[in-house]
Amino acid sequence: MSARHYLLALSFFLSTFTYSLLAQNPTLREGEGYVDVEGGRMWYRIVGSGNQTPLLMMHGGPGGTSYGLFSLGAISEDRPLIFFDQLGGGRSDMHQDTSLLTVDHFVEQVRALVVHLALDSVCLFGHSWGTALALEYYLVYPKGVQAIVFNSPFFNTKEWIADADTLIMALHDTIQEAIAYYSELEDYDNGRFRAAERVYLQHYGRRSSERMRTEWDMPYKPGSNFIYTYMWGQTEFTATGKLKHYNRSESLKKIDVPALFVTGEYDEARPSTVLQQAVAAPKGAFAVIPNAGHATMVDNNAENVSIIRSFLNDVGR
Repeated sequence: MSARHYLLALSFFLSTFTYSLLAQNPTLREGEGYVDVEGGRMWYRIVGSGNQTPLLMMHGGPGGTSYGLFSLGAISEDRPLIFFDQLGGGRSDMHQDTSLLTVDHFVEQVRALVVHLALDSVCLFGHSWGTALALEYYLVYPKGVQAIVFNSPFFNTKEWIADADTLIMALHDTIQEAIAYYSELEDYDNGRFRAAERVYLQHYGRRSSERMRTEWDMPYKPGSNFIYTYMWGQTEFTATGKLKHYNRSESLKKIDVPALFVTGEYDEARPSTVLQQAVAAPKGAFAVIPNAGHATMVDNNAENVSIIRSFLNDVGR
């Protein structure tokens, strides 16, 4: 692991978890498929055939797709990666049925995929909103979950907004003023607001000007802005949707498996906040990806892949 990483782990971490994470799911094969869930069909794709425990990849949003996670495909040298598009976006069936837009429904979609693939043992990966989904899934269905990777985590809306306010204060005065003024008016489509938002995202979202290309890429399929707006809101730093009062911070204490909390040096999920989340988890580990914003797998892909592989392989040993 690079000396530039900051790693926190409890002293008994490796000695306590000496069990093998060899895959117990020999029927997994590379390819694509669909699983029936309430409200439609959910698309999934399996990449890699390594003999370690499969890693179930939960993308951000809500309303996003797994497209951005293909950059982590090198992890498939060790273990199968299972990508899927949450119902409503990407290659899954689209919908605007708000009765399906609950945390419980998102969890049951994941469960349907786990059952469909007969996954007796699995590791979980989540990015952004996907970290909340990974935690929610674990809290309901802990059996068989061997480890969790929380990449750029979101567990608490109030905390997220407070961090965003701190990050905005580091931007130029004119950017701060535009964000404050048009947010107060709720005029999120104003050109000046959108320009200021782009500056925010260039600093703390994806800092790289271009997305890296990988051998695992597929033609892009859009997510759902309807779901994002309904669940979260109009912008990354203003929550007005169903998740406005979301808070699972206390539940981090209930994680009884090794959990890696990793974030970018300039991430919207601020390192100081993520460190405290890692400390709260009984078997938590913490790492910072240098020179990266929220899109760690784009801004510094090699480090992101290395950190995740090292963590999961160390747990296996």
